Amino acid sequence: MLYDVVLVGGGIVGLATGYKLISARPDLKIAILEKESQLAKHQTANNSGVIHSGLYYKPGSLKAINCIKGYHELVNFCKEEKIPYEITGKVVVATRESQRPLLDMLLERGLQNGLTGTRKITLDELKAYEPYCTGIGAIHVPQTGIVDYLQVALAYGRKIMQQGGGIFLDHKVLEINQKDSINYIETSKRTFQAKLVVNCAGLYSDKVARMNDESINDVKIIPFRGEYFKLKKEREYLVNNLIYPVPDPNFPFLGVHFTRMKKGGVEAGPNAVLAFKREGYKKTDVNFAELAETLSWPGFQKVAGKYWKTGLGELYRSFSKSAFTKALQELIPEIQEDDLVEGGAGVRAQACDRTGGLLDDFAIRESEFAINVLNAPSPAATSSLSIGGTVAEMVLKRF
Repeated sequence: MLYDVVLVGGGIVGLATGYKLISARPDLKIAILEKESQLAKHQTANNSGVIHSGLYYKPGSLKAINCIKGYHELVNFCKEEKIPYEITGKVVVATRESQRPLLDMLLERGLQNGLTGTRKITLDELKAYEPYCTGIGAIHVPQTGIVDYLQVALAYGRKIMQQGGGIFLDHKVLEINQKDSINYIETSKRTFQAKLVVNCAGLYSDKVARMNDESINDVKIIPFRGEYFKLKKEREYLVNNLIYPVPDPNFPFLGVHFTRMKKGGVEAGPNAVLAFKREGYKKTDVNFAELAETLSWPGFQKVAGKYWKTGLGELYRSFSKSAFTKALQELIPEIQEDDLVEGGAGVRAQACDRTGGLLDDFAIRESEFAINVLNAPSPAATSSLSIGGTVAEMVLKRF
């Protein structure tokens, strides 16, 4: 069977793209290939569950545009599909004088991105939102929310199946070749034929990209593990909703924060440490070939040289619960080490170029036979329907 489009990767971005595509053109023959025995097992299932507002992203960037558009589409989808979600709002808190200008910059960005109602709040107002949180300045963002993204992704999958699309689990893509303008996609089980490949392979998106286009050799996925603790049940009262620090503007992570989860509980974290395996969710997970690839990448070497102090601090917090607790105490001084129990971990697929640039924006590359989504970290889950719509439009121009 010749498919019009084969999508590689059954995470939230791949599923959203498939859903948008088949909704626009039900006549197209579409298949999604997922190497795991279940959908959305990796970045999606290990997501913190935050519906991002678009506060952090440079106005006009793909992240800003897609996050804000995707936010509204996601909320509407959850309403239609009766997926539980809450718009909780969040506070972003400065704890040091040096952070005040950054807090002002964040507020300005939020307002430029259309976040009406986002504002500076007094310390008394901060206490009203989060009674146990302390700081020297804060902003409140009403648009932020919480949802279980695994439920969202599975709903996209159901919609695809209902409209005649194919989803193939346990199909790891091994090789992609072109002959007579057709892609031959060899998986661990069989070979698929498709007019067009759409690569949404997340942590392996760079490898799949090079299968279909050898010229894509200037970007590598660097895996960063984010480790979480959870608050003990009897201490969950310390957090009402979401509490964030002012992030380091030069480091593409938001810093350890507190998140009330839609599926229950309160998470604290994550840190951001180099994973020694692309799907390395534990400190002991090592793939020496993948680690060697990371360490030998010229871009990573430059990143390591630039951020070694920050990286050492993140690594220290990874192995020291007391150091992790100390970082959390900047926001909630009452937090004690024994309030925390080990939580889960996620691995972020962070694209890095040869020059040491950690790609800050979403990155999508087109070639004759494929469309490759090469960088789609947070807020990709919030933005999934918007990113999916963008990629679907690129696909439809070819049909």
